[in-house]
Amino acid sequence: MARDVHVIDHPLAQHKLTLMRDRETSTNSFRRLMSELSMLLAYEVTRDMPMHEKRIETPLEPMQARLIDGKKTVFVSVLRAGAGILDGMLEVMPSARVGHIGLYRDPKTHVAIEYYCKLPHEIDSRDVIVVDPMMATGNSAVAAVDRIKESSPRSIKFVCIITCPEGLARFHDAHPDVAVYTVAVDRALDAQGYIVPGLGDAGDRVFGTK
Repeated sequence: MARDVHVIDHPLAQHKLTLMRDRETSTNSFRRLMSELSMLLAYEVTRDMPMHEKRIETPLEPMQARLIDGKKTVFVSVLRAGAGILDGMLEVMPSARVGHIGLYRDPKTHVAIEYYCKLPHEIDSRDVIVVDPMMATGNSAVAAVDRIKESSPRSIKFVCIITCPEGLARFHDAHPDVAVYTVAVDRALDAQGYIVPGLGDAGDRVFGTK
């Protein structure tokens, strides 16, 4: 199957990403920029969202108008850093359901270890958009989608801000049917499994921790 990678190269998205990369950007500014960038990503990832018609009355006459099937959409945030993207997505689609998957990366093996999972009911009739700022080794992304596929959703997409060739290869080896939406595909991983040039640890920078 096709290995879909959609790089969002809109000038506004690239501008905000550059500000996020800067080590001098404060926690407050980083958090705001991530939320703003997430809204732009939401616009792109929902481009082919199903719609339905509804009869309404404008101030001048009745008409058949189109609405998105927002209640059929589920955002699944990969904790903890995914919360930074989730807020912006919900600003655009407040009617979406929300799920959470808690994963942490073993510092030595880089294997993703699950510690929490809560997904909405009837996910088999819904479209899932998984959100996590960084797809580095790809292990957490694979583990999250593995878990979600157990519930057989109607479709799955993965949204991140930055990824790299190694992460994409690992992810699509496991899930070639899942499209990835990102703002940048960076050069590589370093010896510690961080994306370079990257923007550091997204969770630490969103929440002001180290």
